[in-house]
Amino acid sequence: MSEQAVSDITSLERLLELMVKLRSEDGCPWDREQTHQSLRPYVVEETYEVLEAIDSQSSDKLCEELGDLLLQVVFHAQLAAEAGQFTMRDVIRGINEKLIRRHPHVFGDVVVNGVSGVLDNWEKIKKVEKGDERRSALDGIPKDLPGLQRAEKLQNKAAKVGFDWGNLEGPLEKVKEEFAEFEAVLQGGIPEPNTDAWDRLEDEFGDILFSLVNVGRFLKINSELALRRTISKFISRFEYMEQAAASQGKKLEDLTLEQMDELWQQAK
Repeated sequence: MSEQAVSDITSLERLLELMVKLRSEDGCPWDREQTHQSLRPYVVEETYEVLEAIDSQSSDKLCEELGDLLLQVVFHAQLAAEAGQFTMRDVIRGINEKLIRRHPHVFGDVVVNGVSGVLDNWEKIKKVEKGDERRSALDGIPKDLPGLQRAEKLQNKAAKVGFDWGNLEGPLEKVKEEFAEFEAVLQGGIPEPNTDAWDRLEDEFGDILFSLVNVGRFLKINSELALRRTISKFISRFEYMEQAAASQGKKLEDLTLEQMDELWQQAK
C-alpha cells in the first residue's frame, strides 16, 4: 500500500475518532443531543452547498463542501454505531460491494452496448436487488426531492413502461390544455384561500408545472437546473437594479415601477 493510501486511511480514521470524541460525555453538548431526525436539515443543506460549489467552479470551495457533506455521513454512521445498528465501515463496505455488483461490465464478464446499455443493465440489477420491496414502477424516487426533479424522475419511470407521448406535440398540447383549465378557474375571479375553488386553482397550477417538466424532458432540458439558472439570472439583474439605484443615492423602493423597469432592461 502506498504512503499516500496509508495517509488517506489515517485521515478517515482520525475523522471517525473525532466524531466519537464529540459524542462522548466530555465532548460537545450540541453534538451529544443530535439524532438522525435533528440532523436531517443539515444533510439537505450541505448537499445544496455542494451543488453551489460545483456551480461556482471553485475547486477549493467544492473540496470544503464535500468535507462538510462527508461529516454528515460520518455523524449518522456514529449515531447508528452507538445504537448497535451499523458502523461507518459497514457503510463503506456496502457501497464497495454495490459498485462491483452493479458494474459487471467492468468487474465481470458482462458485455454492454454503450451508456444506454449500462443504464439498462443497472436498472435490471436494481430490480433484482429490491425484489418485492418495490410494488410499483414508480417506487424508488425519494419523496423529498425538489418538486421539478421528482416530477422528471417520475415521468422517466413511467416512460420506461411505455406510458409516454409519442412525440413533442403531445406534451406541448398538454401544457396548453392545462393552462386553459387554469384560466377557467380564474374566470370567476381570484378565489379566496382555503376554499374549494382555491384548491382547484392550486391543482391546475401544479398540472401546468408538471406538464412543462414533461416538455423539458422531451427536449432533454433539466427543469430543475433550468429554473435555477433563471433564478440566478433574476438575482443578478435585481442586484444590478439595486446598485444602479444606489449610484443615484436612492433605494429601489424610492423608484417608480417604470423607473425600475428601465433599470431592469439595462441589466438585461
